Amino acid sequence: MEEKHAIEVKDLVISYQNLKKTSIKKTLLHLKRQKPDRFVAVKGISFYVREGEILGIIGKNGSGKSTTLNALAGIFSPDSGSIDLNGHSISLLSIGVGFIREMTGRENITLSGMLLGFSEEFIRSKMDEIIEFAGLGKFIDMPVRTYSSGMYSKLAFSITAILETDIMLIDEVLSVGDQKFKKKSYEKMKSLISNKDRTVVIVSHSIETLKQLCDTVMWMHEGQIKRIGDPDEVLDEYVAFMEKS
Repeated sequence: MEEKHAIEVKDLVISYQNLKKTSIKKTLLHLKRQKPDRFVAVKGISFYVREGEILGIIGKNGSGKSTTLNALAGIFSPDSGSIDLNGHSISLLSIGVGFIREMTGRENITLSGMLLGFSEEFIRSKMDEIIEFAGLGKFIDMPVRTYSSGMYSKLAFSITAILETDIMLIDEVLSVGDQKFKKKSYEKMKSLISNKDRTVVIVSHSIETLKQLCDTVMWMHEGQIKRIGDPDEVLDEYVAFMEKS
């Protein structure tokens, strides 16, 4: 049986443009001659994710993890290389992304669902399930600006988990929230991919989370893939590396 890939990344390069630190006067005088610095965050990486696979990405801060995830979500455009989602729908779950702070949690459920391409009728049919899973009580009808990071995370995860896209991208969100919700999130994550219809990419610093949930782990270091493979083997090597550095 032919192996199907949900995500295919080839020779991906992503850089940021930063102006050198200088005075306003000097910047105005030399703006035309000033060449901006470029920081290459992702340096020609290639990998694939099978349909129904859970891929974990780990690495120290600045290694290119979240940049790669944002590129998969279409938020960042690559300088070169390609990303092929093979026609799959995709959602990004990240703290600080996707909610209108002045709108209520309930209103943000509708907005988020519509942005993911779902009809208002379908979102309404899932509303009670999302609200129950999030467990926010009366806060669901309050502006999200009143939410703690844990409450924000609960709502974001609930929307993405219940309104099922083919590919789910998660950036550190599973490390936020109380232990009861974390356990529920793990159980929901496992049920989502039990029939191998859901593909998940998780960026996390949590060794425990990645070992519990992932089929494969990719270790990124300074914008490159240092190792990809069995979670236990990759993570043990990563921990040993970090202890030495």
